[in-house]
Amino acid sequence: MASRCSPRQIIVALLLLLASSCSAVLASAKHRGNSTRTKLPFHAKDELLRYKTVMAQHAVGYVTGDQFYGAKASLNVWSARVASPAEFSLSQIWVISGSFGNDLNTIEAGWQVSPELYGDSSPRFFTYWTTDAYQATGCYNLHCSGFVQTNNRIAIGAAISPTSVYNGRQFDISLLIWKDPRRGHWWLQLGSGPLVGYWPSSLFTHLGGHANMVQFGGEVVNSRPSGSHTPTQMGSGHFPREGFNRAAYFRNLQVVDWDNNLIPAAALRLVADHPSCYDIQGGYNRAWGDYFYYGGPGRNVRCP
Repeated sequence: MASRCSPRQIIVALLLLLASSCSAVLASAKHRGNSTRTKLPFHAKDELLRYKTVMAQHAVGYVTGDQFYGAKASLNVWSARVASPAEFSLSQIWVISGSFGNDLNTIEAGWQVSPELYGDSSPRFFTYWTTDAYQATGCYNLHCSGFVQTNNRIAIGAAISPTSVYNGRQFDISLLIWKDPRRGHWWLQLGSGPLVGYWPSSLFTHLGGHANMVQFGGEVVNSRPSGSHTPTQMGSGHFPREGFNRAAYFRNLQVVDWDNNLIPAAALRLVADHPSCYDIQGGYNRAWGDYFYYGGPGRNVRCP
């Protein structure tokens, strides 16, 4: 089967502004402003869930142009409404290296609502990884060999409770991913408790050294039911302009530098590829450091 550009590859290309053989597809997707359908050569269930034949949509903050050895953030958790079992809504950290053509390496962790993957509509704690731009390697959670769990008190893929309430109490989780400078493994910590586990350095090519991009934010699959944009929610299902207690957020955004120190995510850039459907707005204050609100309802009068 001929090699094709996956939807996620197109998004990474947009963020990194890389020239490649996929540039024509990227330009076409940007000008059409709707989902790009591509026939994907994936067979694993996780990969089919990741893409189907539709384009994922994002509202993210990212840093690039340096060497990164990890990332940390706190993000509030919502029971995002997912309109179709074939769709999902997630909020996560991406640690990225390589080019999106064939050899993209990513490490990912966050919360996700995916009825097809989990059988319900609860937000779930999840992990993901790939070493070849989502073509053949990688999986969610422990669905393949890769991520090594070291703490059986934390169930990867388990439902997260309680969740945030619109105009009510907010509940967030803190995630830290960092590279062990001695062994080179990428470790994951949830909150301030014990480590969850690690992605072995042997899994990766580019991430065997360091990341060249860190990304924070939300992603939704839009299957365009009945030809219209999906009403699947990102985050709380409300736009970032509504602010605290109403919109989803990431706060205290940090990256790990070459000396294994957590530092602010300087020069954070914000991008929403469909801002009328899902948007993002950022800021800074002493309590939250670098932060942003993000998300939206999907289909609405400005996002038909």
